[in-house]
Amino acid sequence: MSTISFKPKKITKKITSELSPRTSDVIMNRFGLTIDGEKKTLEEIGEKYGITRERVRQIEEASLNSIKKSSAYQAEQAVFEELKQLLRKLGSIVAEHELLPFISDDKETQNHINFFLTLGDAFKKHREDEHFHIRWSVDDGITEKVHDSLKKLYTSLNDEDLVPETEMIKKFLDYLKDVSEEYKSEEMVRRWLSMSKTVAKNPLGEWGKASSPNIRTRGVKDYAFLVMRRHGSPMHFREVADSISKTFNKKIHYATCHNELIKDPRFVLVGRGMYALSEWGYKKGIAREVIADILKREGPLSKEDIIEKVNKERYFKKNTILVNLANLKYFKKNKSGLYALV
Repeated sequence: MSTISFKPKKITKKITSELSPRTSDVIMNRFGLTIDGEKKTLEEIGEKYGITRERVRQIEEASLNSIKKSSAYQAEQAVFEELKQLLRKLGSIVAEHELLPFISDDKETQNHINFFLTLGDAFKKHREDEHFHIRWSVDDGITEKVHDSLKKLYTSLNDEDLVPETEMIKKFLDYLKDVSEEYKSEEMVRRWLSMSKTVAKNPLGEWGKASSPNIRTRGVKDYAFLVMRRHGSPMHFREVADSISKTFNKKIHYATCHNELIKDPRFVLVGRGMYALSEWGYKKGIAREVIADILKREGPLSKEDIIEKVNKERYFKKNTILVNLANLKYFKKNKSGLYALV
């Protein structure tokens, strides 16, 4: 697969033809333009020639400048213009991990494209930082707006937020109101979102802060949270383990799942082996304690109201609730037939 009209190896051969054997070797090894496709460090090349790391860097810089002044390079400007137009089509600023595979799935070809991007005056490389992955741009105005919007998007999120992708795209576009309509496609926005190191999506395609365990799933507890949240109601730990295996193709032992859930405050044991998410409003405690807490908060209630409210907080059988209500040591009926605390 390739989206370019030229043959990268041939172009590289032409534009490096005037370099000396050693300077050519430095360039080939630094950019992984050799048969093995491995990019060598300054130290590795320095050891080969018995020179310092700094000297290798100087040779590399001088070689790139020499290529850019050559007639061979000038003769191949159509190649650099094609790459420039491709970057514009992809959003004018693109993460390197998105751009290179888009052009070709061949690693060696990707190395040659990276070499051309480094050479071309139209391309600006933005190094990885705390906010973003390595990216290439061809338009400073668009770049500034995208960077600013991604930072605002991150700031708008709470630590526990899980946002559907369509909603995330809409939120992001709200910060890009003054960008040309040609850039406002979902595909373009997804590509821009992939540049961020602070905003990411989980294996179920939901977006949030990259630092959240709901996004960067690292174990049974995180996978359990996602499957239970999607299920929307209490689940038995065996059901949770089975759902993790089915959804994420990860074999989980039932005992392991039970042990992990019971230790994590995101989960509440609401019945025999049944778990719910704390964020759903379920609370710990035996039936009597849950009933007492509700009556303390709500005042006297009918039997039906108590059953309904208890089941919003815990997963008890109806009979369990009725048996506890009959305990005259803790509960009594008033003149209106409503249950109250003793």
